[in-house]
Amino acid sequence: MDSRAVTRYISQSSRKIRKTLALVKGKNVDHALNILHFSKEKAATVIEKTLRSALSNLMQGEEGQDVSADSVTIKEAFVNGGPVQKRFRARAQGRAARIRRPSSHLTIVITDGKN
Repeated sequence: MDSRAVTRYISQSSRKIRKTLALVKGKNVDHALNILHFSKEKAATVIEKTLRSALSNLMQGEEGQDVSADSVTIKEAFVNGGPVQKRFRARAQGRAARIRRPSSHLTIVITDGKN
């Protein structure tokens, strides 16, 4: 049985999140949570929260009562770009410089190997 969790509008670029997400793709959920909990990256906290949400969604399912975190694996995990906020900052001689604040959407799909 599969379960998924989506976190939208993360205020970090998708490139930086992909770097941390590559550490846990395809791994066991218990091992992945251990890696993310002790990582210093900002994206690790967002990924860990989304992964815990996907695990909770799996346990809330019809057959979720007999699911343990050590038997569940990450089937799919990807990041897409979200909307970019465009701001301007004052520069020398009356000019303006554009500041881009990217956002991202994170999707994690986990499976327990059944079905």
